[in-house]
Amino acid sequence: MILNALLITGTDTDAGKTVLITALIAYWQRYCRSRSLGVMKPLQTGIGDRELYRQLFDLDQTPEELNPLHFEAPLAPPIAADLEGKRVKLEPVWQAFEALRSQRDFVLVEALGGLGSPVTHETTVADWAWDWHLPAVLVVPVKLGAIGQAVANVALARQSKVHLKGIVLNCVRSTSDEDVENWASVSLIQRLTGIPVLGLIPYLSDPTDVEKLAQVAASLDLERLIPEMI
Repeated sequence: MILNALLITGTDTDAGKTVLITALIAYWQRYCRSRSLGVMKPLQTGIGDRELYRQLFDLDQTPEELNPLHFEAPLAPPIAADLEGKRVKLEPVWQAFEALRSQRDFVLVEALGGLGSPVTHETTVADWAWDWHLPAVLVVPVKLGAIGQAVANVALARQSKVHLKGIVLNCVRSTSDEDVENWASVSLIQRLTGIPVLGLIPYLSDPTDVEKLAQVAASLDLERLIPEMI
């Protein structure tokens, strides 16, 4: 298992992966500046995370290091690649990841979609995480059905032999404490999955507020999530 990298994945698109990874970047750049951090979105379709990373942070990385493989259409990668008459080639992406990892103390990797999202016509994000031996954190959006999504995605991770370090809950909209408990009971999720819940990301009206993002990361169980941050 790769020890100096972490994959941020989720139950689905818009689960909150980007909020978590930007929070971790914000915290790292504020409190861990003596160590170097790399960030990678290995595969992106359409406009999104790579543009946001460059807007919010000085990462001292080339666009190719940040996002080695990109397709224009905001669709599942194999479909977006087909539209351009191309195929998803992961070998150059792996080489870019290994090069970045060799230069940085730690690398945060953001997956696309959810664990079950297709990467190629034959493989999913879960397959890719196992193939790269990446430990992962699963982001689960707080909404009705969150418990079932957590259970199903943890089952997929186990089937694919992905090492899940924990689950982070994310409030995708303004949510009361009562709704959080009813929709995403921490005790029930932990009991059913056997995976620790490492914290809750509150709803952020401005997800580009870097100071607030750093505070969000500080509220998580960083000792389990990324011990290098402690």
